[in-house]
Amino acid sequence: MNNTLEIPNTVKIELSKDVPNWENLLKLTLEHFNCSTGTLHFLDNDSLLQLQAQQGIPEFLIPKLSTIPIGKGMAGIAAERRKPVEMCNLQTDDSGVARPSAKDTKVEGSLAAPLLFNEKLYGTIGIAKPVPYEFTEKETNLLMKIGELISEKLN
Repeated sequence: MNNTLEIPNTVKIELSKDVPNWENLLKLTLEHFNCSTGTLHFLDNDSLLQLQAQQGIPEFLIPKLSTIPIGKGMAGIAAERRKPVEMCNLQTDDSGVARPSAKDTKVEGSLAAPLLFNEKLYGTIGIAKPVPYEFTEKETNLLMKIGELISEKLN
């Protein structure tokens, strides 16, 4: 596996700012992966994931995903396991990983990854497509690398 995963320059530029625009960083990440929907959550002092940025989430769902406990939903499980969580089709999932309200997003192929730096958890990033999709190992590794760079900035 190639260790030099290509991070989009636009993401690197955003992270090089003193105070990154997290909404813009999420938007740039979604564009790179050709995704329509995404979330960025940061871990707070109470070990809850707090919504920092979102794109494409229906307004009525934002209260339900503004605070996520570790272990709940895709983001919470990615944080708990400290590993990416993927669903090829969230609409037909019956594993119990996705919350029932997640289906209201109308997305199908989705990937949530923990934000980790030096084995410390800083939050999660989630991306999704409006069609069934299986993210490749390279794509998953790249999202993890973007998460690591975000975490390093937060460190």
